[in-house]
Amino acid sequence: MTDRADAINTWESLYRAQVAVLRQLLAEFPDDEVSFTEYDVLFNLYREPGRALRIRDLNKHLLLTQPSVSRLLDRLVARGLVEKSPDPSDARGTNVTLTERGAEVFRRVGAQHGRSIVARMSVLSREEQARLAELTEKLRAGAIPN
Repeated sequence: MTDRADAINTWESLYRAQVAVLRQLLAEFPDDEVSFTEYDVLFNLYREPGRALRIRDLNKHLLLTQPSVSRLLDRLVARGLVEKSPDPSDARGTNVTLTERGAEVFRRVGAQHGRSIVARMSVLSREEQARLAELTEKLRAGAIPN
C-alpha cells in the first residue's frame, strides 16, 4: 500500500470505531435528566478551574455551531444547571459557570455514563488504552491550527 492508502485506511478504521462505540454509548446514555449534548457542556465546565469558561472557549470543545451553543446554554440556564455572566476582564465576553445543581447532575449522570464507557473500553488492555490515548492526543495536537 501507499502512504496515502495507509493514512486513509487508518482514518477509516478510527472513524468506524468511534461511530460504533458512540452509538452504543448513546443507546445506553441515561438521558432522563440531560441529553448527551447537554452532558458534554456540563462535562467541559466541570473539568475547568472554577467550573467556568468563556462561551467562545467552550465552543472550541463542542461539535455545535455558535448559535446552537447559545440556545443550548439558554436551556441549561433556565433549568438552573449553568449561569451566564459578563466576563469581568472583557465586556464583550460572557462566562458560563456550572451551578452546584449542574455539578450534582453531572456527577450522577457521569457515574452511569462512566460505567458504559468502561464496558466499551474493556475490550482493550490497560496498555492498549494508554497507547490509544497517546495516539489520539498526538492526532489532536496535529489537528490544532497554529
